[in-house]
Amino acid sequence: MTPITDPRDRLIVALDLADVDAARALVDRIGDAATFYKIGYQLGYNGGLAFARELAKRGLKTFLDLKLHDIGNTVEEGVRAVSDLGASFLTVHAYPQTMRAAVRGRSGNLKVLAVTVLTSYDDADAAEAGYALPVSALVAKRAGQARDIGIDGIVCSALEAGPVRTAIGPERLIVTPGIRPAGAELGDQKRVLTPGQARAAGIDHVVVGRPITGAADPRAVARAIVAEMGEA
Repeated sequence: MTPITDPRDRLIVALDLADVDAARALVDRIGDAATFYKIGYQLGYNGGLAFARELAKRGLKTFLDLKLHDIGNTVEEGVRAVSDLGASFLTVHAYPQTMRAAVRGRSGNLKVLAVTVLTSYDDADAAEAGYALPVSALVAKRAGQARDIGIDGIVCSALEAGPVRTAIGPERLIVTPGIRPAGAELGDQKRVLTPGQARAAGIDHVVVGRPITGAADPRAVARAIVAEMGEA
């Protein structure tokens, strides 16, 4: 795992916005307070993949949160195509066949992250979806499989960071969504920590969306989050 020398790289701002114009305006408002941006389904399907190239040309890092999961050949070729976009991270769902295909398709500087269990899931949601294991056990099982397959890192709730770190060891990344500054609304997240708590738990990167994108001064909020993680 490459050491993180710039503390701003630990914050990934989620560009969960409707179009590229809105995303570009937000990135400009944040300025040098952040260096890493996540593009998910909403923006990705509205020009976000081309925007990832634009951000890379500006020297910014991008995290394509596409959560790929399909037959092996489709995933492998999809990951191979993403490798050419200049993105730093790409997510796939943590199913063994999918992860193996992603590792085969990975090239260049792209790191593939496996999503264990969505942070909007609790035990009741997992049971409703047909899983016999509680969320904590399911996360640990999938993290161990990801380690054995050679995935670069894990996306999980910060509350599972300890067991995940034990499962994957010190050389792989842990990236956590569902991070909320103290006092912020939880939204649809059910398993959350503050940025400082996440960093103290050994998290490498935190993903923060609405607390920044919905703020009157997103630059100031981003700076505060980076500072909080640094203090931790």
